Amino acid sequence: MTLSGNQKRKMKSAARLYAVQALYQMEQSNQTFDQVRIEFLDHRFGEVFEDHEMIDGDVGLFSILLENAVNHQAAIDQMTDRALVAKWPIARIDPTLRALFRAAGAEFTQTDTPPKVSISEFVGVAEAFFPDGKEGKFVNAVLDHMAREARPEAF
Repeated sequence: MTLSGNQKRKMKSAARLYAVQALYQMEQSNQTFDQVRIEFLDHRFGEVFEDHEMIDGDVGLFSILLENAVNHQAAIDQMTDRALVAKWPIARIDPTLRALFRAAGAEFTQTDTPPKVSISEFVGVAEAFFPDGKEGKFVNAVLDHMAREARPEAF
């Protein structure tokens, strides 16, 4: 079965959402990278909730984001800290947003996805987790700063 460009985009979007969920779960549960990755690939992708089937994520992108967010966490957290106001170190940020910044940082530093695409996608993820809040604008500002540091040639 060949996938349309639209279907591939949806799967990449889903992979970003799943990566944020997986990183959050790892931080909250102390599960290992391998435990969480296997759980998501075996059970979360395509899961059905109240007659609503979750889309399969792009396995390659999910794995790249998860693995690189873990392997490069210290550098990504430092980049995030530089993008945040001095009074708000990453340790004080909501854990869902911390996971989002780590996944986005992995995408900025370890893939060739245009940073503006990554920013737009992760702002969408933030809005999915915080539909009533101002987090989307906050995430946009932080990610813009991070992307300009990681990939200045793209701006």
